[in-house]
Order: sequence, then structure tokens, then C-alpha cells
Amino acid sequence: MPELPECEANRRRVEDHCLNRTIEAIEMGETSHMDLPGDNARGQLMGRQFTETRRHGKEIFAGSKTGPWITVSLGMTGSLRPYDAGEAAPDYARMTFVFEGDRRLAFRCPRKLGWIRMIDDPDDWIAKTGLGPDAMDIDRENFRSVIGGTRGAVKSALMAQKKIAGIGNLWSDEALFHAGIAPDVRADRLSQTQLDLLFDKMREVLGLLLDANADYNHIPNSWIFPHRDEGASCPRCGGTIARKRVGGRSAYYCPGCQPRT
Repeated sequence: MPELPECEANRRRVEDHCLNRTIEAIEMGETSHMDLPGDNARGQLMGRQFTETRRHGKEIFAGSKTGPWITVSLGMTGSLRPYDAGEAAPDYARMTFVFEGDRRLAFRCPRKLGWIRMIDDPDDWIAKTGLGPDAMDIDRENFRSVIGGTRGAVKSALMAQKKIAGIGNLWSDEALFHAGIAPDVRADRLSQTQLDLLFDKMREVLGLLLDANADYNHIPNSWIFPHRDEGASCPRCGGTIARKRVGGRSAYYCPGCQPRT
């Protein structure tokens, strides 16, 4: 599922290619069983412009100071795809914004697990839905409190969007690997030193991905991501990568580098 870096890359595409353009139409694809704005809500966007974008955790916002806004969740396989008239439209386009001139913005969502909703204000929406602070905005002290105060597995705590917004399965594994912490250790049993190290590694992992615009070709071979397969060799110690279920999700880790102490 797209996490904070992937969602930020999508937000940047919208910001770079779709702002300050009048919406002339919204075209719908095959949308059965999807959570998308209805006719009346879509009508509120006609003649309006997206003048700014935001991202909070895994949600992408586009709108203007006077509203309305859309908020987008990419689901497992979704993406926002700008293109121009005359170019081939993306496949699996569920909702396409048609701007004045040639520009288009498609919400591509093959598995139909993403959604778009109309809202009045991003801050009100974030508060209403109870999202935690964005993973790149939370400070060290709050991170210690939120994660260190969790009795469950540390991987599950990192992925709980109401604690910290933006981290999912991939980058929780990566942060824990670099911090040398087993994914299933109880978060409230971590020392302050371990929590501080995990905070630093979380920011390093997300920061590199943001700098690379979520291009996986820039991920170092020293990360666990290129070796994320049960039985693969650990890039750090040469041990064997293991897999276990933690909070209903698959966690990949190195038992040698991440001892369960």
C-alpha cells in the first residue's frame, strides 16, 4: 500500500501539473463498490480550481482557501496521473478531472480500494478522523510518548494511523531493521535510547525516500527492502531474513541484527 513517501510523490505530481486550472468536467470510469463523490458533490467542483495541495500521512488533499477540497486515499494500488488530451488515458481510471485546455488528472485505482471524498477543510477532516501527527512532523518527545506508551508490538504501533500517520508495512520494517529492533517486541518495553534511535531511523528512511521522490531505484542495497524475502541473506550480517505475522501483517526482519531482547 502506498505510504507517506509514495503519497507525497503523487501530491507533487498534482502540484506540478494541475494547479490553477479551471475544472470543466469530471469523467467517471467503472466505479462499482467505490467511495467516490456523487453527482451533486462533483457539481460543486465545476468551474473551480485546485490552487494548493497538502499531504497528511497517507492522505492527499487538493483544493483552495475557499474550498471545497478533495481528499484522496490511494488504497493498495491507486495513483494520481496527470496527462494531456491526445495522450493515452491511464487504464483503470475511475475518476478524471478535465481542466481547461488539454490537461487531465486521472485517479487510477485497479483494485478499487482507494477513495476520493469531498471535504470543507483538511484540518477539520484530520481532527474528525482522528489521524495522528504526520510521521515527518511528529517531534521526538511526542514519538517517545506515543510509541513508548503502547503495550502492543512496536511494528503495529508504528503502523497505527491514529498514533502516527503515514507509515505502513514496508517502511515500518525498514525503520526497525536500521534501529536493530525486533518487530514484535512490546513498544512499552523499549528504552528511551531505543525509542530515540527508532525515531532517528524512521526519519532517515522516510527522508531518503522523499528525496528520491519514492523512486525505488535509489534505495541502497544495504536496506532490507531489496532483500525482503524469507530466506534471503541479510545485507548487514549475512544472516537469514525471517518472516513472521505481527498484528496480522507480514514482518520481514533479521533475527541476528534485530534480537528480541
